[in-house]
Amino acid sequence: MIIDDPWHELKAFTAARIALGRTGSAMPLQEVLRFKLAHAHARDAVYSSLDIDALGEVNLLHSKAADRAEYLQRPDKGRQLNENSRLSLTPVNADLAIILVDGLSATAINHHAIPVLDYLYPMLQAKKISLAPVQLVEQGRVAIGDEIGELLKVKLILVLIGERPGLTSPDSLGAYLTWQPRSGLTDEARNCISNIRPEGLPYKLAAEKMYYLIHEALRLQLTGVMLKDNYNLRIS
Repeated sequence: MIIDDPWHELKAFTAARIALGRTGSAMPLQEVLRFKLAHAHARDAVYSSLDIDALGEVNLLHSKAADRAEYLQRPDKGRQLNENSRLSLTPVNADLAIILVDGLSATAINHHAIPVLDYLYPMLQAKKISLAPVQLVEQGRVAIGDEIGELLKVKLILVLIGERPGLTSPDSLGAYLTWQPRSGLTDEARNCISNIRPEGLPYKLAAEKMYYLIHEALRLQLTGVMLKDNYNLRIS
């Protein structure tokens, strides 16, 4: 006999794994199978690859991690460019560099990067914010953007990266904004927007928040703990 969970009605408000019910002292078979499927999707996302052709005209870079196994075992190598990638970068006269990084879910970049940028680009162009060529990084982590921005000598970087997959979100996209990027910076120097996907933070709202933070970062010449995200207060 399957016993319903009294929290069942709350499932309408969250994708979290609640109100699963039970069969005796165990979960129902259907929920066990759903858990295994969600776990498989999360594992697939970690080992997914960038769809380079679909991402348009980008400069392809690679971290010091030679492959996915080394990337997962050596996070430090995912934060540094390999030598060929370093040599391919030259300074540009630009306000902002947008950097796409596979992170722990290339699926997130494949699914969401272009739709977000389709909303963001017109706002940047309207304010004449100059852009460096888009950089695309394989086997990268957030901090690799600092090295790229330092070599490009841009004022500001926006890193779009696949976040660590969850059991209900294998394709969540994160955005990290850093003023005066340089190697050795830590997380307090960045602003983060997380859970960008249709089931989380919608593309248009994510792009508007990114633009607000970009505009404020250039105006105040700072990011991180000193730059407050007052976007919601501005529109309330």
